Amino acid sequence: MKDAQATLIDAVRAHFGAKAAIDNADDVAPWLTDWRGRYHGAARAILAPASTAETAAIVDMARAAGVALVPQGGNTSMVGGATPPTDGSALILSTRRLNRVRSIDAGAGLAIAEAGVILADLHAAALAAGRRFPLTLGARGSATIGGLVSTNAGGTQVLRFGTMRALVAGIEAVLPDGSVHDGLAALKKDNRGYDLKELFVGAEGTLGIVTAATLRLVPAVAARAVAWCGVATPMAALALLRRLEAQTDAIESFEIVPEVSLDLVLRHVPGTRAPLATAHPWHVLIEATAAADTVEPPTALLERLLAGAIAAGEVADAVIAASEAQAEAFWKLRDSISEAERAHGPAVQHDVSVPVEAMPRFIVEAAAACEARFPGTSASGFGHLGDGNVHFHVRAPAGADAEAWYAQEAPRITPFVNDLVVAAGGSISAEHGIGQMKRDELVRLSSPARLATLRAIKSALDPQGLMNPGKLVALAPRAPAP
Repeated sequence: MKDAQATLIDAVRAHFGAKAAIDNADDVAPWLTDWRGRYHGAARAILAPASTAETAAIVDMARAAGVALVPQGGNTSMVGGATPPTDGSALILSTRRLNRVRSIDAGAGLAIAEAGVILADLHAAALAAGRRFPLTLGARGSATIGGLVSTNAGGTQVLRFGTMRALVAGIEAVLPDGSVHDGLAALKKDNRGYDLKELFVGAEGTLGIVTAATLRLVPAVAARAVAWCGVATPMAALALLRRLEAQTDAIESFEIVPEVSLDLVLRHVPGTRAPLATAHPWHVLIEATAAADTVEPPTALLERLLAGAIAAGEVADAVIAASEAQAEAFWKLRDSISEAERAHGPAVQHDVSVPVEAMPRFIVEAAAACEARFPGTSASGFGHLGDGNVHFHVRAPAGADAEAWYAQEAPRITPFVNDLVVAAGGSISAEHGIGQMKRDELVRLSSPARLATLRAIKSALDPQGLMNPGKLVALAPRAPAP
């Protein structure tokens, strides 16, 4: 007799064709490991609907059979959020065939994109219509819209445009019972109770499957300028940001990079070079943009504002990219930090946020605290200063065995860092989500009210616990029968 999974796989194939149920082990294998290679799961098959209606039918069939599903798009999760359980108890539900940009309304500044649309493809489609989708990140060539919505992705343009949550104007999603929530209409006013759109953004597929989203577009960039500055401290960097914000709204990105991170990139990433002639303890990467030629050109704007910052002693040295190639070279330095650290050796990586005003002090004091608590390590933070989001890495001592160090030290380092984050009034997950990596820490550090609410929502919408099991939050414990 067939088990429930085998019966479901056969039924999906019979109803929707061979492409909708992939059970060849070689085809499934690449999707069982997370992007970082830290989590490895097992799944008998990938179910791949080609429409919202097919998604709803498959979810309903899975519910009836009691088969758990792990939604997966580009599989670029940084926290193991799209990796199936190790025991093979779930099937993967891939959204990659839901890959249509349904519409772009340039006048309204809105696009409707299905969950499997790759971010870079949406960028291209919006640009062809004279608009821009203002969210980008390193994985734009593989990350999908559904995953970006479900993790409330951030990236390098949050300073000006906000996270994915701010860019989502509507949601279409299949609920765990197979019903479809059609909320794609971009209503500016809607007081019909709870905002279901907000519920699905950041839910990591634990409350249902996002099948499409209405997304906000902005005018295409007519010109941009990218500058690299050397500063003495993170405090000076924040002072520079506040100076710029007081004089213009054209600053789109403001990234802080410590000298140690720049040095690792220069050592490990071929074709990179330091933008400034001398070393500086800290660096800032700034991008300013203009949507029309009628405003002050971004290059002239940065020249004027940075001259004032240099005169005020907030900036030691600065250079503005003289070409698009040089601008991309500056960004490559920032985007290659994680790659350089992987080449350098093992490191425990944290994606955290603290209040913006507290971020400079946090970067400095948390690094010192980690290095004192774990002798031989080196720690530093880099990232989105204006968002209060820092990627805080603790690197292993030279010569450490990676496997042993991860097994023995990472379980001690991560709670230590997270405690520092909470003490600073911050969050242990700024833009990567909780997934399975941070689930236990979320439980340990959450207030009873937050945890109870998360569990209550999960229990109400997914009482069988079939949506992305083991991620974000477990079902609320059930009271024993009397």
